[in-house]
Amino acid sequence: MTALLRIDDLHKSFGGVAAANGASFAVDAGEFLALIGPNGAGKTTALRLMAGLLQPDSGRIFFDDRDVTSLPTHARVRLGLGFTHQIVRPFYSFSTIENVMIAAGHRQTESPWRALTARSRQAARERAAAILARIGLAGQADQSPRALPLGQRKRLEVARAIALDPRLLLLDEPLAGLSSAEAATMADLIRALPQSGITVVLVEHNLGEVLRVADRIVVLDGGGVLADGVPAEVMARAEVRQAYTGTS
Repeated sequence: MTALLRIDDLHKSFGGVAAANGASFAVDAGEFLALIGPNGAGKTTALRLMAGLLQPDSGRIFFDDRDVTSLPTHARVRLGLGFTHQIVRPFYSFSTIENVMIAAGHRQTESPWRALTARSRQAARERAAAILARIGLAGQADQSPRALPLGQRKRLEVARAIALDPRLLLLDEPLAGLSSAEAATMADLIRALPQSGITVVLVEHNLGEVLRVADRIVVLDGGGVLADGVPAEVMARAEVRQAYTGTS
C-alpha cells in the first residue's frame, strides 16, 4: 500500500516537557489507524501536529509525498485533510444542516457566511442532507446544534469533517463522553469511512472499541512510538501492558 501520511522524527515540547519525542510512523491510503497510549503519551499532540494546529520544534510531516510541515491548517484542508475536535465546536447560530453546508463550502472560502453560498445552495443542501442521513441525523437537519444531545453533536462533528471531502480524516476522541451503546454506534459509523475512500487516524481512550474497529494501532508513550502493528499482536506485548498497567 502507498503511504498517504508520513511523520518523521517529530519533536514538540511545552515548558520543557516533551509531548512529541522522535515519533515516526506512516499511514497507508485506505487504512484505519488508531493512536493509543496512556495519559500524557502525546496522542493529541501528534494529531494536532498532523492537522497543522501545532508546529513541531523539529521533524517533518508529509502528506501524499508533499512536505506540509510549514503549511497552515486551511492549506492542508484544501489538500484533502479533515479533522474533528475532541470538544465539538459547531456554529450554534446555524442549523445542523447549515453547519454541514458551511463545511462543504470551506474549500471556496474560510468565511462561514460565504461558504453557504459558495456553490449552488440547493446542491449543497442536498449533499449535506445525504451526509446527515448517512450518519443518522436526517431527522435533526433543521434543528439548532444546541438542541442536540452530546452523541448527536459528536455525529455532527464527523458529518462536517466528511463534507470537506477529505482523503485523510483525523478524529480526536469521537467516543469520549458517550454511553457504551452510543460509542459502539459511533465506532461502527467511522469504521465504514475507509469503504468510501477516506483514510482514518483515530485518537481514542476507549480501548475496547479501538481494538474492535482498527486495522492497525500505533502505541505512543512519552511522545515516542512504543509499538506499531496489528491490534491483537501489539496488545500482547509486555512493554505495552507495562505502559498501560504498570505490570508486565
